Amino acid sequence: RSGKLTPSQVAKNIIAVLEDCDKSTPPLRAIVQWDQEQIMLMAEASTARYRNKCTLSYLDGIPVCLKEEFKVVPYHHRVGTVYLGTEPETEDATVAKKLREAGAIIIGVSNMHELGTGTTGCNPNRYHKIPRNPYKPNHFTGGSSSGSAAAVAAGLCLVGIGTDGGGSVRIPASFCGVVGLKGTFGRISSHGSLPLSYSTASVGPICTSVADVAIVYSILAEPDPLYPYGLKQPKATLSDMCAPDLKGLKLGVDWMFFKNSRMLSVLPVLYSAVEHLQSLGASVVAVSLPEMEEVSVAHVICILSEMRDFLQPDFNKHYQDMNLDTRANLALASQFTALDYITANRQRTRSIRFLREIFRTVNCILTPAVACTAPRIYESDLSTGSSDLSFTARSVRFMQLGNFTGIPGLVVPVGYSTAGLPIGLQVMAKWWDEAVLLRIGLKLEQFRYQTKKPSIYYDVLA
Repeated sequence: RSGKLTPSQVAKNIIAVLEDCDKSTPPLRAIVQWDQEQIMLMAEASTARYRNKCTLSYLDGIPVCLKEEFKVVPYHHRVGTVYLGTEPETEDATVAKKLREAGAIIIGVSNMHELGTGTTGCNPNRYHKIPRNPYKPNHFTGGSSSGSAAAVAAGLCLVGIGTDGGGSVRIPASFCGVVGLKGTFGRISSHGSLPLSYSTASVGPICTSVADVAIVYSILAEPDPLYPYGLKQPKATLSDMCAPDLKGLKLGVDWMFFKNSRMLSVLPVLYSAVEHLQSLGASVVAVSLPEMEEVSVAHVICILSEMRDFLQPDFNKHYQDMNLDTRANLALASQFTALDYITANRQRTRSIRFLREIFRTVNCILTPAVACTAPRIYESDLSTGSSDLSFTARSVRFMQLGNFTGIPGLVVPVGYSTAGLPIGLQVMAKWWDEAVLLRIGLKLEQFRYQTKKPSIYYDVLA
């Protein structure tokens, strides 16, 4: 607004960074498709709007990226594969369209785990390669919205849009030390993304701060005639988000579930974060989250069955073009029966009923974000990929309830491990109550007394 810097100047810096970051050793591989002319066109239009004092929104001139799962003109809609998106897109996904209408500068599409089938972000195929964690480049970013989290953490853009069917926004946000929101199922339109799992996946922003997440959420969260799941939603609000304290809020914690993080060395950080929220007036209420093992199995059955159903033609026709871990996951999915799927959905009904009861007594549920920090990348991962079911189980443990029942979840970084890798805390609330997540998230940021700059970081304002 002051005119000291223009969107065009920032865009030129970003283009220089995009050229540089993939020449580095190892290459960052956060943004996998970008176009200098497209970036400058959007930036110059935004610069003119600032000059004429007619900006479109708080996002005008702000650099953003979208996961390759979304259709974005004029890029290829590859969804992490080598065989999809053979032609450039001619129509935007709803979220891309809304970001353009808000004046945002789309710097490109970001890397992702092939077809969203994993939680490491490991994608060794020729179009993608493995995105690097900006905090430790020899560690994974998490997935499947890997590039979006890496791009935001490394400073390439302020907003990354991802999808989350099994933690795919929240896991990479946690591993890369940024903020990730999985909206209520249906809250943000996923029209124009590949419908890999129609009953578990939600859309959400990844940003460096809770305030930025709130801004993006307020612009994207509304009904879309092209996306029927969200048509009946209540109006999105940010009510009481900036309240000075947390008085009157009840925070539910299942301490047994909490301790199952297997992260004994970082549990003190998480406990201290909970105590910080208490010091601001919130009360902590012990709750019991029933049948969590059943939830875990039922979620896996639902998400993999739906992905296998949608990808059946791909599995038959492009089997040889898929990464090894994608083939293994889809082969596993083929073993589930119709009876398994029906039984899993009966569990979903039970779990939703349990949550309705719990949310009568508390405003939100606190859990660790991920039951481990970002895992190391090994040499073999670069060529053949990575498949580690025990890691997958740990990484999704605290994610699955939100995907399975549709409740929203927010991951906020609260500290670092002794190895310097980020640690996150997750807050979940009842359906459509993202506002309370953002209110608590703002206060969690105050707990993190220090934010360590990643080892890969670009200052695009310099």
